Amino acid sequence: MSLSDVSNIFKFLGGMGMFLYGMQIMSNGMQKAAGSKLSHFLSMVTDNRLMGVVLGALITALIHSSSATTVMVVGFVNAGILNLVQAAGVIMGANIGTTITAWMVSLTQLGDSFEIFKPDFFAPLFLGIGVFILIFDKKKKDNLTGEILTGVGLLFVGLTYLFSAVGPYTDLPIFATAFRVLGKNPILGVLAGAAVTGVLQSSTASVSILQSLAIGGVVNRGAAIYITLGQNIGTCVTALLSSAGANRTAKRAAAIHLLFNTIGAVIFATGTFIISLIAPEFISAPMSIVEISIFHTFFNVTNTVMLYPFAKQLVRISGIIVKEAPEAPASDKYQSEAQEMVKRLDPRILETPAIAIQAANDEIIVMGNSVLKSMRNSIQAITAKDKELAAAVEYDEETIDQMSDILSQFLIKVNNLSLTEKQKAHVNNLFYTISDMERVGDHADNLAQMADYIIEHNIDFSETGHEDIQEVGIRAINSFRYAIESRMTGALEEVKLCTKEEDEVDSLTDELREKHIERLSNGKCNPQAGVVFLDILTNLERVSDHALNIAGYVKDEI
Repeated sequence: MSLSDVSNIFKFLGGMGMFLYGMQIMSNGMQKAAGSKLSHFLSMVTDNRLMGVVLGALITALIHSSSATTVMVVGFVNAGILNLVQAAGVIMGANIGTTITAWMVSLTQLGDSFEIFKPDFFAPLFLGIGVFILIFDKKKKDNLTGEILTGVGLLFVGLTYLFSAVGPYTDLPIFATAFRVLGKNPILGVLAGAAVTGVLQSSTASVSILQSLAIGGVVNRGAAIYITLGQNIGTCVTALLSSAGANRTAKRAAAIHLLFNTIGAVIFATGTFIISLIAPEFISAPMSIVEISIFHTFFNVTNTVMLYPFAKQLVRISGIIVKEAPEAPASDKYQSEAQEMVKRLDPRILETPAIAIQAANDEIIVMGNSVLKSMRNSIQAITAKDKELAAAVEYDEETIDQMSDILSQFLIKVNNLSLTEKQKAHVNNLFYTISDMERVGDHADNLAQMADYIIEHNIDFSETGHEDIQEVGIRAINSFRYAIESRMTGALEEVKLCTKEEDEVDSLTDELREKHIERLSNGKCNPQAGVVFLDILTNLERVSDHALNIAGYVKDEI
């Protein structure tokens, strides 16, 4: 092996590394540029599979990875966000969206007269500008332009190295012989494409390698078609690995991905083999880099159109492949709300920060509703002297604490992702919101313990005292309810309603404290009941304060 050969190996590895890293940087920048819009994409998926196909294609075109999209889909199915029929539509669309990268590579082969329009002509400039922005931007805020330009620049500089490293060897007889064999044998061709893609876990990278070899004219149509079909099967490896620790439904989503690509590959490979028998000259002719992009797109679009009507059948077949797990013992059947939250906050969601933040936001609302239920039960336990309700509140407090821990740990992971300044602020507000909600849960627990104390010591409030507790309690609960709704809707109207209720609680508690202290001074009230009454008011006032904090975070975001 000569020094030149070693240099070309280094160029090939370096080019592939720059290509993959550039793709990742560009993808991250585009995801952050999309921001919260990306988080609404999959929420738009309904039983209309066509919408799922469109959104799957858009998301994949944006993040340049069908594997990442499919992994997200497996996570959403595992979390119960998508059902299998919806997931099938998104997976079909993901295969279409991934073809955009092959077309980007094809742009490098514009004719000499279009030299200045080639992406690799501008790539060094993009890379230079992008890096300068990232290094010298004093504001150090989002730098999305810098990230995207750097990613695009690295991607095409990497491709240039890749093509130059492969170019000198395309005339070697071994390549012509290998592609001639692969072009005549569909099974070997498909297996070769699947193996390379499975090892790289990126159909984008394997398609790029194939296109770089096609520049030398050694890749015939048969080999290119079979290898491309195999690449579509190999890209399923990532989703299959991702589903290993997921539930049965998520495993079925990964199986649908494999079924969809395998069925399409078998049909197209059979058709190509028949054509090779009828017109061997056509199949053995060289295939250009642009023709590979055309076939890649044609296959994925046609496969989607062909199998789209059979999505429900694919779901049924996946149920046969992934057998039903043995029924769990009765004691394990019913999981707590906290355990269900862990399932919904699937780690695969972290593949896309915007969606991960939205998922955390949604689960915080779930936690808030649990706290709201505890607050209502605690007030009812006091006014009705209901020991069972008080015990329920104390039990729910443990669940609320578990939810707080689960959400905090998830947000720590989200906070370590590549986020925009706006997303970082949102995550910080979610941290604060969890803390405030957990404190409201503590106050509900305090009120439940007061209910136990009232029952054990047979303390009675006057009719006026009961009415006062109910009135302040309703106001405090309303302030917290509006705070949760403001987090859910992101609307200023709920923030204003929360503020109004909090003001009412403050006014009422000040007024009732003065009146109660006056009754105590005049000996018109039992001192023991008076102390409990004042403690109840204090806890309710603090609940409304925390509610105002939660609404305030939403107001900042608005």
